[in-house]
Amino acid sequence: MTHPVDAAAGMIHPTALVDAQAQLDSSVSVGAYAVIGPHVRIDAGCVIGPHVVIEGRTTIGRDNRFHAFSVIGGAPQDKKYAGEPTRLEIGARNTVREFCTFNLGTAQDEGVTRIGDDNWIMAYVHVAHDCQVGSQTIFANNATLAGHVHVGDWVILGGFSAVHQFCKIGAHAMLGMNTSLSQDAPPFILLSGNPATPHGINIEGLKRRGFTREQIGALRSAYKTVYKSGLTLEQAKAALVAEAVALPDSAPHLNLLHDFLASTTRGIVR
Repeated sequence: MTHPVDAAAGMIHPTALVDAQAQLDSSVSVGAYAVIGPHVRIDAGCVIGPHVVIEGRTTIGRDNRFHAFSVIGGAPQDKKYAGEPTRLEIGARNTVREFCTFNLGTAQDEGVTRIGDDNWIMAYVHVAHDCQVGSQTIFANNATLAGHVHVGDWVILGGFSAVHQFCKIGAHAMLGMNTSLSQDAPPFILLSGNPATPHGINIEGLKRRGFTREQIGALRSAYKTVYKSGLTLEQAKAALVAEAVALPDSAPHLNLLHDFLASTTRGIVR
């Protein structure tokens, strides 16, 4: 049962409803008409905007900011969900804009939805049950993840992009506006369209993150190996191993691409 909280410290608005069992650091700010449930834990420096609802077994790290009308930790939109004590875990320094929805995990997966650190998540974004989102990502307005999607670090999702259940998106990949993804997207590549098609390496993003000219050149060559050489996927993976040996400075990135291709279960966009 929720109740109005004493706002003597000036951090919690008198109209907010915070359950007595919720665990909030004393520095957390809670806006007007926000609702926070009994199993919620919020670390220092967080700002909870007006009308935000945070429920479920939700743990939130330091210095996050949630804007108005977001619903965080809601029950999965999955008919199999039967009230199991699943979780949502959110890291530090994320910005979550208006009307976003992040759901709990389900017992059919690990039972936890995770969102990492330093993500910039724009309005109306949906992160469904059991998604695993890395750090330093950007989700533009209305980007949508279906259940069980894995998103690597530094990924960018364009506005109104949609990702099918169980897909994986590798680190540094970028989906353009209105992209519909139903297979795995390897690291470092640009994709757009419905259905998604590859359009080379995310060169501008890699430059901004400090990749050297040689490393970007190696990844462009690797893209050609996977997408332009006519090789089968197995042949392309073998070629990437050889390229990593020949280019030790770029080997970590080439190995990341190789390992992603080796782990795909839905097949890659190709």
